[in-house]
Amino acid sequence: MDVRGRVAVITGAASGIGRATALKFAAQGAAGVVVADLIEEGLAPVAQAVSGLAVRCDVTREEDIRNLVARAEEKYGRVDVYFSNAGILGPGGPEASDELWDAMWKVHGMAHVWAARAVVEPMLARGGGYFLITASAAGLLNIVESAPYGVTKHAAVAVAEWLSIAYGRRGLKVSCLCPQAVRTGMVPAGDGGSAGGDGILSAEAVADEIVATMAREEFLILPHPEVLEYLRNKTANYDRWLGGMQKLYQRTQE
Repeated sequence: MDVRGRVAVITGAASGIGRATALKFAAQGAAGVVVADLIEEGLAPVAQAVSGLAVRCDVTREEDIRNLVARAEEKYGRVDVYFSNAGILGPGGPEASDELWDAMWKVHGMAHVWAARAVVEPMLARGGGYFLITASAAGLLNIVESAPYGVTKHAAVAVAEWLSIAYGRRGLKVSCLCPQAVRTGMVPAGDGGSAGGDGILSAEAVADEIVATMAREEFLILPHPEVLEYLRNKTANYDRWLGGMQKLYQRTQE
């Protein structure tokens, strides 16, 4: 899909990948860009830069997502592209608080489900649309620093897969963004931890890859191409892969 002439909604758009993608979509000739975020600071300048609409949205609340879609439809008449991009971080394993686990499930899981409820059927009624989900390489490979993040990003990949399986032959295009470390507010400094081994990309480079992959209408968006080889290694010998991840985990504990 070419974003030219399309109306796009982007969550988590006040900064990072969401902001960069909003600017990229606008530069590519999108007919309208609606930017949404829980944190309003920084959101209005992004909307101004893309001549679009800013909507405060807490993606842990289905009613907020429905309001976001309604606001987009009110201004532009439709939603052609929905980029479910909002994400959060938090360290720990099973001992992490229930509050953190619950927030991760909502932001990385149910937010995509609620968005799909709001936009997929209207897209199909118009002949199709594009649904993008930001997962992470952690959704394919896991991550040693955070069980809640790794587990719920796996869920994000599964939601994207299911949407493609169920609606792909009815006109819905689905892509799942799975980068490693990206220089955003979630990785403000340092080496990016275990995700930074192959370098830390700019948000702008990721936005470029999003648009390029949408043009090819491929499922996986892999700004770090090494992730595909790691995934192949994982499926070729699961036990060997687990052993390597155990070593990586041990290094982070030293």
